[in-house]
Amino acid sequence: MAGRVSLSLLNSLVRGNVIFRSKKCLRKSVVLISRCKARSVSSSSSSSISAAQPDLSSHLAGKTYADLYDLSVRDPETFWGSIAKERLAWTKPFDQVTDCDLSSGKINWFLGGQLNVSVNCLDVHVAKDPDRVALIWEKDEPGTEERITYRELLEMTCRLANTLKSYGIQKGERVAIYMPVSPMAVAAMLACARIGAIHTVVFAGFSSEALAGRIQNAQCKIVITSNQGVRGGRIFDLKSTVDKAVKSCPSVRHVFVAKRTNESVPMGKLDISLDEVMVGQSPVCAPEPMDSEEMLFMLYTSGSTGKPKGIVHTQAGYLLYASLTHQYVFDYTPGDVFGCVADIGWITGHSYVVYGPLCNGATSVLFESTPVYPNPGRYWETVQRLRINQFYGAPTAIRLLLKYEENWVKKYDRSSLKTLASVGEPINHEAWEWFHNVVGDGRCPLVDTWWQTETGGVCIAPLPAEPGAEIRPAMAMRPFFGIQPALLGEKGQIITGNDVSGALCISKPWPGMARTIFGDHQRFVDAYFKPYQGQYFTGDGAYRTEDGYYQITGRMDDVINISGHRLGTAEIEDALDEHPDVPETAVIGIPHEIKGEVPFAFVVLKESATENQRAVVEEMRHLVATKIAKYAVPDHFLVVKRLPKTRSGKIMRRILRKVAMQDTSNLGDISTLDDPSVVSEIIEAHKRYRTWTNLF
Repeated sequence: MAGRVSLSLLNSLVRGNVIFRSKKCLRKSVVLISRCKARSVSSSSSSSISAAQPDLSSHLAGKTYADLYDLSVRDPETFWGSIAKERLAWTKPFDQVTDCDLSSGKINWFLGGQLNVSVNCLDVHVAKDPDRVALIWEKDEPGTEERITYRELLEMTCRLANTLKSYGIQKGERVAIYMPVSPMAVAAMLACARIGAIHTVVFAGFSSEALAGRIQNAQCKIVITSNQGVRGGRIFDLKSTVDKAVKSCPSVRHVFVAKRTNESVPMGKLDISLDEVMVGQSPVCAPEPMDSEEMLFMLYTSGSTGKPKGIVHTQAGYLLYASLTHQYVFDYTPGDVFGCVADIGWITGHSYVVYGPLCNGATSVLFESTPVYPNPGRYWETVQRLRINQFYGAPTAIRLLLKYEENWVKKYDRSSLKTLASVGEPINHEAWEWFHNVVGDGRCPLVDTWWQTETGGVCIAPLPAEPGAEIRPAMAMRPFFGIQPALLGEKGQIITGNDVSGALCISKPWPGMARTIFGDHQRFVDAYFKPYQGQYFTGDGAYRTEDGYYQITGRMDDVINISGHRLGTAEIEDALDEHPDVPETAVIGIPHEIKGEVPFAFVVLKESATENQRAVVEEMRHLVATKIAKYAVPDHFLVVKRLPKTRSGKIMRRILRKVAMQDTSNLGDISTLDDPSVVSEIIEAHKRYRTWTNLF
């Protein structure tokens, strides 16, 4: 149920200029931000509104952006309470807006209330406009897209929900989804939500061991998968990966196999053809009323300990926040085609392919392919053919595409676009300028969004904003409603003023934030609320500019960001250390012009294996690909005699990072090392490695 923003705010946004600054020049572009299509106008032109954008809620009518933001952090109960009452469909109204204590990790919103997420994403729209397109499945082969209406998606969801119930799945039980981007995968998520089951979607590129670990931790009763996946013109097996995984997962009772290709796959005792069994199920399934704080889903993300953690999101707060951010960060308008090209296996796919857009009654694009299949114009040909209005992608893909000729972009009609957005990691200036000027023709606002799996939705982005607000290249800039950023110093003190840097924290709770780590609340508290008492610690560093805007500077812990996907270095180290000839490893992240960051592994070998280094390295590559995923395989392996350690045994990773970055002129204090001579050994080994790699 699409929310609303005040008419006065809309008029201000439409009248206001959006200024884009770059290092090279100060460029002023006026962009219409309204309920009509974006278009460039001169600074002296006036613009009209085709339809007034409604208020966030009747209680908040007529307030400006500044008033709304101030109220959201000063009086969150009034702000969120009034929006939740009118934006979501409740089976039982809530009687308490919030009950939170960040120091103990207690987070509760909309207590006493009951709703069903699938009803808010499907039934409310079917009741008004059943033939509206909910999903456009942009399949791997261009021009073969399929459109699924809200009525069709509701029927598919109900049949799948009834299938789960008929095989014994009850409220609160966990279901693993290991599927490519497809309508059936979306229906699987919504089917779980409809009956109160908890879904955990596992990215279909993960290995059988990684999948098994997540199934085991969640104690999933059912796995939903496909026979195969199709991506970039290639077919890859999914069922065989699941077969290997469930061998070590005694909790799994059934494996439902959907048909993506016509290829038959071996079916065992646990296996059931999903397409066949759904046909016999009723297209009507009564929704389960769910308490606001009951679990909706969990999604596994890497941590610095090496053990992936199941981040838990609950019902009402998550849905409200995903819905609100989808509308206001991206300037979504009813009737728009929203194109988020993320995989559903990541939080971006959950919030901005499925739950946010569908709650708002949007038409959401499911992108199955790659940015360069069958050629580097794939994204923009899709924009032209589907008339996409908002395009949300990763800086990794943008950096890849900008290396090709601009004709791959300009040969396609992109006039439908009104907002561009990036996600997954901070976007660099070159990629921002290309995205804005070449793809957007300099007329579309480009919003660099900062958020995490744990935050549930966008927390810092250029929009929404005050009238006349500027958008600065490669900067997240402004906190969303209810988000109160704080920068903290090494001693835990809050850093005041502007033109300062520190650890990025958020001082107050918001509805979309994660509630716990599945089965380990203490780990949740230790990771996010213990480092800075009373604050949510993001793990990122940030810079607050002289004007009070926020620039994300990167991770502060041992987590690296590979093509927008966070991965704990300890997780890679655990995989490497399983090699019998590898007693010790240390992995750090280094910058990469396409992927953002890549792993760099420092490896200590047993003496018996030193004569066979190349073979061991290849075996380590295979280990990481098998235990985690191919994208996690380090780009670099440097064999060293020993690692730099303090007297207490802690590896001094900053030294390894400086060596890998060829920045050894200022290594800082190394007096705490047990043997400082190890540093020169590693530097010399790196020089030999560079010489060898340059030769080949």
